[in-house]
Amino acid sequence: MTPTAPIFSTRLAETEADLRAAQRLRYTVFVEELGAGGDGVDHENRLETDAFDAYFDHLLLQDAARPEGDQVVGVYRLLRDDQARELGRFYSEDEYDLSILTASGRKLLELGRSCLHPDYRGGMGMFHLWSALSNYVDRHGIEVLFGVASFHGTDPEALAQPLGMLHYNHLAPPGLRVKARPDHCAQMDVLPADKIVRRAAMLQVPSLIKAYLRLGGFVGQGAYIDHVFNTIDVCLILDVAHLSERQRAIYSKDLSK
Repeated sequence: MTPTAPIFSTRLAETEADLRAAQRLRYTVFVEELGAGGDGVDHENRLETDAFDAYFDHLLLQDAARPEGDQVVGVYRLLRDDQARELGRFYSEDEYDLSILTASGRKLLELGRSCLHPDYRGGMGMFHLWSALSNYVDRHGIEVLFGVASFHGTDPEALAQPLGMLHYNHLAPPGLRVKARPDHCAQMDVLPADKIVRRAAMLQVPSLIKAYLRLGGFVGQGAYIDHVFNTIDVCLILDVAHLSERQRAIYSKDLSK
């Protein structure tokens, strides 16, 4: 745990130094902790980067109680559909067929590269990020949020319980049901529904995915095995219009008071 109480604030990255701070945190989490690789990994400077970074907005969680230059402790990468049109695609189109979303005419926001410094997991940090994300969604009139979230490892058999639980209990309705690309697709329903032990399955589900589920989020059809990042990914979809009042209160909680 951190030696002093955190002093949280959130903002969008504005400078090259801000982006580098986000990429350093991503290196700590995705490369050092989870074993990711790929062309965008800069081991010498301890950065995790890719060609998409220049097109995204980068939401930063900072803790002013940490030393200057080491205050970014959480990040979220955000791509609106107008930014995706400039880029020519969404990032996760390599993994999922998103045509059901892109043809809907609704305002979309892709979320990605979400991570928290290990010292801040299980605390209030993620809630501050969610609150800032809620403000961003409202400001831009976003209707549907989506993005891939990851299980560590690339063995779908080891994750048959949680993947099956997500498929049988949280599969997106047809109008939102994106599908994993077939070249690296892992079926999520390899176990029959009566073989899923929900409590045991939920213990294997990462906290970020649980947060989406609490908000009424769904998963797309099929998981994607990402050998570069050493993960199995599911695509999460959240329809803002369908949030209940209770869910909306969680999602847009004012943490400035």
